[in-house]
Amino acid sequence: MITFLEGIIEDKQPTHVVLNVGGVGYEVIISLSSYDRLPGFGEKVRLLTHDYIREDAHQLFGFMTTDERRVFTLLLGVSGIGPKIALSALSGMTVRELKVAIKDGDIKRLSAISGIGKKTAERMIVELRDKFGDGEILAAGAGGNPELESDIKLRDAVLALISLGYKRTEAQELVVRVVRQPTMVGADVEAIVRKALAG
Repeated sequence: MITFLEGIIEDKQPTHVVLNVGGVGYEVIISLSSYDRLPGFGEKVRLLTHDYIREDAHQLFGFMTTDERRVFTLLLGVSGIGPKIALSALSGMTVRELKVAIKDGDIKRLSAISGIGKKTAERMIVELRDKFGDGEILAAGAGGNPELESDIKLRDAVLALISLGYKRTEAQELVVRVVRQPTMVGADVEAIVRKALAG
């Protein structure tokens, strides 16, 4: 089994990349999120891979992060989801958004992905909801805002609010509003949360 490839980018498209690995060209199928993270032509890259072998197919799927590969593999375990639909899911939503949608039981959001109907979305929720730990989901729920992601303290404040029952977007808005106040410059996590709760 091929676990990763490290080579020079010979060609890249939103759906695949061709890597020159020691003079051998490998075509690797990728998601849009991995495509966005790829360096330019002629540059070196390391892609994590999933080697998909069936009687009628031998395909390599590539990922820029271990989390994306893990979710892809979990999706393949859901009845009715093959590699094409799994990749479509990862192209239509970020790993973070997928985790949150699955944990929240958001059938509408999941069934909006190309190739996934209501029944498949329901199976995804039933079969994958317990695969993600609460801490992992809280971390996923805190993301999506670059201002918050770049500061661990702010991210922790968002997680604290989520654990108290706030919705992700609501928690993010509260934290951003609090830390933009001149009196809150340099405040610690506890102070930010207290201020957010005080309104």
